[in-house]
Amino acid sequence: MSFPPCPSCSSEYVYQDQNHLICPECAYEWNPDEQAQENAVVVKDANGALLNEGDKVTAIKDLKIKGSSQVIKIGTKATIKQIKDAKDHQLDCKVDGAGEMMITAKFVKKA
Repeated sequence: MSFPPCPSCSSEYVYQDQNHLICPECAYEWNPDEQAQENAVVVKDANGALLNEGDKVTAIKDLKIKGSSQVIKIGTKATIKQIKDAKDHQLDCKVDGAGEMMITAKFVKKA
């Protein structure tokens, strides 16, 4: 069974004791279920609605695609594949007619 590395010292020698994981090198103990909830990324659309992976969103304005002359028009639909904790582009989406790309959350609304 494979466990994630220690969040304190990045040691790979982690073992499980009941529902906690323990690092033998630095003696750090944590519950992986609680840690996953703490590290959850919260991203909101232009209207303030909470976005989740798998949600369908629409563009609220024309968006230029970097490095291309192509434009994503207002109302273009996209499906969120992954949400990332980034300053500029938080949503990894599959956009209808344009393929897969990263989009800033403030330029979309939940469909």
